[in-house]
Amino acid sequence: MVSKDIPSANIGIFGHVDHGKTTLTQILTGKFTDEHSEELKRGISIRLGYADLSVRKCPKCEGSKAYTTFPKCFYCGSDTELLRTVSIIDVPGHETLLATVLTGTALIDGAILVIAANEPCPQPQTVEHLTALEIAGIKNIIIVQNKIDLVSKERALESYKEIKEFVKGTVAENAPIIPISAHHNVNVDVILEAIEKYIPTPKRDETKPPIMYVARSFDVNKPGTLIDKLVGGVLGGAVAQGVFKKGDEIEIRPGIKKGEDYVPVKTKITSLHQSKQEIDKARPGGLIAVGTQLDPFFTKSDAMVGNVVTLPENAPPIRRELLLDLHIIERILENNQKIHAQIQRGDVVLMNVGTARTIGVCVDANKGKATFKLKLPIAAYKGERVVLSKQIEGRWRLIGYGVIDE
Repeated sequence: MVSKDIPSANIGIFGHVDHGKTTLTQILTGKFTDEHSEELKRGISIRLGYADLSVRKCPKCEGSKAYTTFPKCFYCGSDTELLRTVSIIDVPGHETLLATVLTGTALIDGAILVIAANEPCPQPQTVEHLTALEIAGIKNIIIVQNKIDLVSKERALESYKEIKEFVKGTVAENAPIIPISAHHNVNVDVILEAIEKYIPTPKRDETKPPIMYVARSFDVNKPGTLIDKLVGGVLGGAVAQGVFKKGDEIEIRPGIKKGEDYVPVKTKITSLHQSKQEIDKARPGGLIAVGTQLDPFFTKSDAMVGNVVTLPENAPPIRRELLLDLHIIERILENNQKIHAQIQRGDVVLMNVGTARTIGVCVDANKGKATFKLKLPIAAYKGERVVLSKQIEGRWRLIGYGVIDE
């Protein structure tokens, strides 16, 4: 049985830039996830931010006020019970970082969509993020109406109506809408209650062959470390299925760039860490740091993001060409222009599969199928979903997804 303090699910926080996603993450987890120097300089999230959230409940209090993140109840002082721990993934809101957002959808089991009450809904990135959730098949969603402290009661009600109209007919149509002030820690207990009610831990089949998507990679050695003290490169990401164990031989695909091509690499797991704890087995749910015997030169500065980690006998094929069954969606832009993008021979498409992204050039399209030559190879199994974006009016716009045919 897995300990309750080990994360059992991943929840993404989505929404338009400056709507309070990172502030909400900090209130929920106690961690400020914008740690990269450029993020602090620009005041926006650039890379995926991770933090763990422990949901606790007071045995004596009732309703939402029984939910907390603290060992002691704020209202009655009783010891609280740990229900479960989840990993929070704070994804960038800025439209130019949409590919990073799509990386986040590959890792999550549910989502919190943050919408600010002091701006009209929907904002451009709110539309993009909800579309990304729909395309990724994320159905467990909570909507948080933030910044209610900055508006009148009348505006808060108007904002609520805008949100209801926006999500009508989407995967979030029946999602709860929770008014909060993240800055003043108002109604955060209601969010915790909603997380327990609407974003359950998925049932996991640990007998399946293990698969992990690499979302970050690191060289953890400090400058000046002696050679005999150096440790191998570290891979960070989420286990999609199965179980990895310390000592397992693993294969990483498409691997390391060599000349103009990529070469798969095999290595051994030397350590596993989750939630600042060393563990013997890495299961689905939560974010994992995998220590390896790789030369840390190959893993520094997120150089191995987009790779797939498996056991050698279950490694996915490396694909330089994709045949996809297409599922194109109708889009409405900010100017109310309705578009239904088609894929034609010669089209250039941005593709996201798992945590990988590449550019595909369409070489053939016919009857709902299309073949693409890829600028960068990817490792993927038949049947995996590939998120598709196309340049429309000078911006990459989500247009749908494709399913790998063979």
